[in-house]
Amino acid sequence: MKSLVVCSSKSHGSTRRVADRIAEVLDAEVVSPESVDPATIRDYDLVGFGSGIYYMTVDARLRKLIRRVPAVDHILAFTFFTSGARELPLMGYHKPVRKQLESKGFEVIGSFSCRGLDTVGPFGFIGGINRGRPDDHDLDRAARFAARLREKVTGSQAAS
Repeated sequence: MKSLVVCSSKSHGSTRRVADRIAEVLDAEVVSPESVDPATIRDYDLVGFGSGIYYMTVDARLRKLIRRVPAVDHILAFTFFTSGARELPLMGYHKPVRKQLESKGFEVIGSFSCRGLDTVGPFGFIGGINRGRPDDHDLDRAARFAARLREKVTGSQAAS
């Protein structure tokens, strides 16, 4: 199984820590959106797309990469996010990204999210919220998520 993890992490490295833990389980490389040649995405069996959430949306660099990716034929994908605030039920952070990936031909087989340090706006005056997140528990959850993804992919490849 050939896997790639694309990660946009810019504020405190929270999303990158999650990406590294997922990549460790999947034996994948972690790259930034701007370092990916969109045409090479087709070379992978599983591609992860992750970002911190900034003002209730994913990083513009990740959105730009997804727009530039050519249509694919059912490549498996997953999404992952870190955020300071809880997702609003009707406005999940993963929904717009999932829709965009599916419109390109990806089969999105999972999404992971956890809290991350947030120092935006007034939170900066108090040292931020969610200090210490993602913590060991969050990273262990990310590893279990990645293990389930690996099982789905290797199970579906064995059935082919």
